[in-house]
Amino acid sequence: MTPDLFVALLGFSFVTSITPGPNNLMVMASGANFGFRPTIPHLLGVTIGFCVMTLLMGLGLAGLFLTLPWLKGVLKVLAVLYMLWLAWKIAHAGAPAEGRANGARPMTFLQAAAFQWVNPKAWAMALGAIAAYAGGGEIGVLVLVAVTFATVNLPSISVWAYAGDRLRLALSNPDRLRAFNWTMAVLLVLSLIPVLRL
Repeated sequence: MTPDLFVALLGFSFVTSITPGPNNLMVMASGANFGFRPTIPHLLGVTIGFCVMTLLMGLGLAGLFLTLPWLKGVLKVLAVLYMLWLAWKIAHAGAPAEGRANGARPMTFLQAAAFQWVNPKAWAMALGAIAAYAGGGEIGVLVLVAVTFATVNLPSISVWAYAGDRLRLALSNPDRLRAFNWTMAVLLVLSLIPVLRL
């Protein structure tokens, strides 16, 4: 990969990682409801899960969807249903102490990693990165793309979790927390609009 192409990859990774999407909205809500430190496994799950997904897609998973196009429709239905369920969970999250009493807790590393497979923005990011920067199919370039994304993604999504954590004081009022959680839930649902158009 040429230096110019690598700089372009860094820019693509940053813009797609820092802009609003399901992962960023969820880590922000987690930061607001549980704090930054308890959200760290969620952050690591997003980053490493996306890295693994990018590698596997680059190694040929995308070809499976070309061979069996109906799998894309199944994935879309599963993604929409799962994200609607997550939006419902976010909307109904209580205050941190109340949430812990009700069994609510931040998303785990494995849950966040698995979520990448039903996250439409993650699919678009991975396919775009592979097509634009690893189209030749060389494993070394593919690994470079995945590692670059991981390196840029973790600090980018951490900004969202930190912002949520900083909002905790302002959200100590149950009514404000409820309004914030409902706003995050609605934004998560709205993030599905581009998926439904595909």
